[in-house]
This record gives sequence, structure tokens and C-alpha cells, in this order.
Amino acid sequence: MAWRVALWSLGACVLALAVWIGIVQWQDAHSPRMQQAKAVLPATPWFQASPYAPPIRPQQVVANPACPQPQTTGDGEAPLQTSVPNGVSTFNVAHGRLDALAGFSVDARVLSRREYGDDRPALFSPIDLALGWGPMTDTATIAQLNVRQSNRWYRYGWIGNPPLDPGVIARSSANMHMIPSNTAVEKALDAVQRDDRVRIDGWLVEAHDRGGWNWRSSMTRDDTGAGACEVIYVCRVTRF
Repeated sequence: MAWRVALWSLGACVLALAVWIGIVQWQDAHSPRMQQAKAVLPATPWFQASPYAPPIRPQQVVANPACPQPQTTGDGEAPLQTSVPNGVSTFNVAHGRLDALAGFSVDARVLSRREYGDDRPALFSPIDLALGWGPMTDTATIAQLNVRQSNRWYRYGWIGNPPLDPGVIARSSANMHMIPSNTAVEKALDAVQRDDRVRIDGWLVEAHDRGGWNWRSSMTRDDTGAGACEVIYVCRVTRF
């Protein structure tokens, strides 16, 4: 008789636990936060669900209203280089001037970042971003590369076989020298971190300091070696 009472008591406990779990799950499913998440989920862009998407964060846009904006590239598309329109030619900055060479917009993943403060280019550009687009946004690919920056160069290497054809790596990534157009843009660039997805909009330029030194941007994404980096006067920074 005693074992029947014990068995009945155990069954009652199991039933009570199941009822309690059911109530908690119902409350969670009908909470305002869960309803909001369900409403947002169907509209989530495919990029955020992709294997190489960076951590989801609200979009942050910092722009200099006094800086003319170039035509922008589309989401996930290759860097866009456009001609300089009438009325845009020279930007006067603290240590010299910048001659506009082309409009430029790049939507990319940050492979690495490096700050500079003691070289001559740092008078214009305090930070370099090594950026990748297209196949160079894939997490599995990037994980097989050793990416580093120094002396205004971007270098990468691998062990064994390369994760991509080396020519594809070179054409889908670049080290870019950032020249902020104002303090707000400079702070936005300072906040950019490795693995962020960013869009940088501005102008490819040739910088001239007052001592006669020149620093000219690359004008193609296919070059490598000395002179292959883009020098960008940054008008707008978007972080995703």
C-alpha cells in the first residue's frame, strides 16, 4: 500500500512541474518583448543571418554636412569609384590641401585597423583600415588568413593552401588611409573595430602638405605593392 502512495505522490509532482513549465512558456511567448521580436524577425535582412555577418547592432551613421557626398555603393556590392563633379576640386585641411581625384564608396568588413601618430601621413590620416569585400567578408576565409598592418602597409599570409586564389584576395581587399573631414567623423572612425561591417563614403585624394610633400591615392582596386592604398577624405561613416 505504501508504494502506491509514493507512486501517486511522484506522479502528482511530475504533473505539477509540467503545468508550471507550461505556464512559464506561455507567459514568455506572450510577453511584449517576445511579440516585438516576432514582429521584427521576418524583416531581418539575409546578410544578418549569413555566416560572415558581424554582430548585429543598430545602424550608426555619422556624416559631415559640409562635406559633399559622393554616389554610394549598394549593400554588399563592390567599391564604387565615380568621377569628380563640377564644384568639387580641393579641400583645405589643417596641414595643407587635398585635391579630389574621384568619388569613392566602399561597403566592407574590417579585416584589421591600425592607428598612427608619429609619421608624416598622420598629419592627415590618423588611422588605416584594412577592408575586405565580396569573398573577403566570409568568416571561414578570413579565419585562415593572418592579417596585420604596419608602416602604412596591409599584409596577409596563410598556412598550407590559400583559402582563396591570391589574385582574388588582392582584388577583394585593400589597406585604406582614412582622412576624417571633421571631429565627428574622426570619432566615428575611432569607434570602428575589427570584424565590423562599415560603409565609408568620401573622396579619393592627393594630399599636399605645406612643405611640398605629396601623398596620392591609388585609383584602382587591382594594384598591389607601393602606392596601392586608397587615400580617402571621409565624409560619412556607417556602421552596421
